[in-house]
Amino acid sequence: MKARLIATGERAPGWVAQGFAEYQKRLSHWLPLELVEVTPGLRGRNRDAQRAIEDEGQRVLAALPRNAHIVALEVTGKQHSSEQLAQRLEHWRGQGRDLALLIGGPEGHAPAVLAAAHETWSLGPLTLPHMLARLVVAEQLYRAAAMLANHPYHRG
Repeated sequence: MKARLIATGERAPGWVAQGFAEYQKRLSHWLPLELVEVTPGLRGRNRDAQRAIEDEGQRVLAALPRNAHIVALEVTGKQHSSEQLAQRLEHWRGQGRDLALLIGGPEGHAPAVLAAAHETWSLGPLTLPHMLARLVVAEQLYRAAAMLANHPYHRG
């Protein structure tokens, strides 16, 4: 199984890119993780925010791998402990499909994206910058994969 993190937004700060790359490298033999950055919709004065969300949504849907299990990161989604996420990862692996994890733009996902998702996942009640959410997702996937491999990374 491979995973693709499809994230709205471009040019992560260096510290985010460096941290993501570190977890991407650590994950490489357990769960290859690819980052696909989607151009945000145009926002600002005299711009339609709903149109920006819809444009982003179309680009996210176009970036989905064929037949992937789709998990949208969403504030109202299911929260998982690290142990529960490891169980979800084991379940996803058992499906024999690739995994697509989706991070939306500032206003969240387009309705079409949420309709395409098989499930939603919340990183918790805190509001995180979307670039930081990329790093948290990569670290939590690494933690879950390490737990399944009986690696000592997780000491919770």
